[in-house]
Amino acid sequence: MVESSEQQVGKHFIVVGVDGSGASIDALRWAVGQAKLTGARLEVIAAWEVPWTIMVSPTKVDDDYFREVRERLDPAIQEGLSDAEGVDVTVRIVEWESAPSLISAAEGADMLVIGSHRYGTVKGMHLGSVASYCAHHAPCPVMIYRHA
Repeated sequence: MVESSEQQVGKHFIVVGVDGSGASIDALRWAVGQAKLTGARLEVIAAWEVPWTIMVSPTKVDDDYFREVRERLDPAIQEGLSDAEGVDVTVRIVEWESAPSLISAAEGADMLVIGSHRYGTVKGMHLGSVASYCAHHAPCPVMIYRHA
């Protein structure tokens, strides 16, 4: 969980959710551009949870899941931050549900930026569950980046 006390008081910041999907990488790129325009810093949040299947077949430990998350997210974050020179960026990988972790991190933020969907989408569906949750519960404006 990201505690708001970790955030620098008085400095503008934008929170960006990254899950490794194309939409989240594009959202991160957009947020980099917005940070450059506004002088805000970026708080990049990647959330993960131990899957419920651990109860069925406990073959891994938390460190295994964390390593897999890093292997999947590090390239996506690097790609999204490829043009972030001059932007103050903090990346946090947190073990918690995605939507609540983003809402918590966005406390006091100028904006929360997220992609519209993760990997799979139901045809005709306009928002994913995390995007919908954030749009309804965020303590700041939310920009939902719609991936082509």
